[in-house]
Amino acid sequence: MTGFRARVTKSTSEQITNSLAHWIAVDCRPLGVVEDKGLQKVLQIASLDTTYELPCRKTVTKRIQQLYDNEKEDKVNLLEKAECVALTADHWTSVSNSNYLCVTAHFIDIKWRLHSFALTIQKTTTRHFAENVAEDFESVAEAWEVTQKVTTIVTDSARTMTAAMRLLTFQHMPCVAHALQRTITVCLADSGFTGTLARCRKIVGHFKHSPLNTEELQKEQTELEQDKEPLIQDVSTRWNSTLFMISRLLKNQEAVKATLAKQKHKLTMLTTAEWDRLQRLETLLKPCRYVTELLGGEIYVSCSVVLPALRHLTRTVEVSGDDPAYVVRFKAAFKKDLSQRQDTLNHGWLRVATALDPRFKVTCVMVFVFLFSFSTKRRARRGEELLQKEPDRATPEPTEEPARKRSLLLFNSDSESEDEEGPNGALGRYRAEPTISETDCPLQWWSTHEGAHPQLSALARKYLGSPATSVPCERLFSLAGNIVQKKRGALSSENVNRLVCLSNWLKEKKENK
Repeated sequence: MTGFRARVTKSTSEQITNSLAHWIAVDCRPLGVVEDKGLQKVLQIASLDTTYELPCRKTVTKRIQQLYDNEKEDKVNLLEKAECVALTADHWTSVSNSNYLCVTAHFIDIKWRLHSFALTIQKTTTRHFAENVAEDFESVAEAWEVTQKVTTIVTDSARTMTAAMRLLTFQHMPCVAHALQRTITVCLADSGFTGTLARCRKIVGHFKHSPLNTEELQKEQTELEQDKEPLIQDVSTRWNSTLFMISRLLKNQEAVKATLAKQKHKLTMLTTAEWDRLQRLETLLKPCRYVTELLGGEIYVSCSVVLPALRHLTRTVEVSGDDPAYVVRFKAAFKKDLSQRQDTLNHGWLRVATALDPRFKVTCVMVFVFLFSFSTKRRARRGEELLQKEPDRATPEPTEEPARKRSLLLFNSDSESEDEEGPNGALGRYRAEPTISETDCPLQWWSTHEGAHPQLSALARKYLGSPATSVPCERLFSLAGNIVQKKRGALSSENVNRLVCLSNWLKEKKENK
């Protein structure tokens, strides 16, 4: 009926307002969106022209604060029940040139569910000296009351971070993904691919910087019955971007050649030999991408996969008889650089995590037996230290190139038999269990076998809960970048922390449902 406006009840109005606050928090919308007349009109049409009016900024801010407080209370309760907590930490600079410390928490609860969420993204005003960074880490742990529960802190291998970790009692886990990507960058800069990649970047730039050139490329793609997809320019700070660039270029090789053949340009075209080089480089870099993505996951166990994955990479760069000289040079440089960076990893922690993953179950048996020969907690801790120091003599190896990234977990397992009597009985029972498939979840296995292995299950919850990389912080940076934009560069540090953490928590909550 024309002119009729249905009156909205108070409960319905509250529900709509709360939903708006939830939407703003999850999708990183600016608070000023509630002042948009277009949104008001959409709501009126959707609700048959009701009397509901959009709330003001102050009301939405208050609702978001309430939502933040409620979600934070839930996270505090989860951390209180956790036995061990691992952290990841890194620094981020906003568009307004403000520096923030991002910290995330990771742990396995009593129901063997892996939790991963943000703790804070707090503004820092001091210089990044080791003492200041260490103090910031401690203050975050104290604020969330997890100081006595923190086992590891995962950071990149920057000198400041490494020096700061030496001042703390927590174990340092250098980020494996950062180490791997740094190896790739170093090897590409000193290899036979340098000139070819430079010409690739110029070709990609020829299309990226000209809408007309892009349009002509799309016409050729259509004639060749290919998807209309733009070329990708690599960025030195963006992981795997060189691989993405050459893969897209190889995929559209014919379209690029046909387009450039019809244009007047000063580009140096790639020769047949150079196209072959790109094909070989793509083959070399693909396993690195798979490993980076695999180890960067948050919703599954990643720490136990590090040693098998690195062993897999080492095997993929073994020199073969048909490798040209430039590939041999790249492989040699890759193996040498990666080996040097591997020396900085926390091998002790990684060995125990791999041993406690039922997909692998390999490590030095005698030291594991020694661990269970101690009766007191202090002696047990000493046993863990000895276990971590033991040489990695039984790291499994892949038997062939995987067809997909999770297939690189298919390895042979050590089959030594153990005496079920005495201190090594727990280990013997565990090792007698059949190894599970690489697609199975180790946490589900432990949830059903916890009663049969009570001693080992406590260690599994501790060691498997640590992430392999600081990628969770990188994801938090991306989220923060969507919030602190140029038009919102004046956001207070308190609002940045509130909005970033709340968005992260609500998304994590949705994923765990």
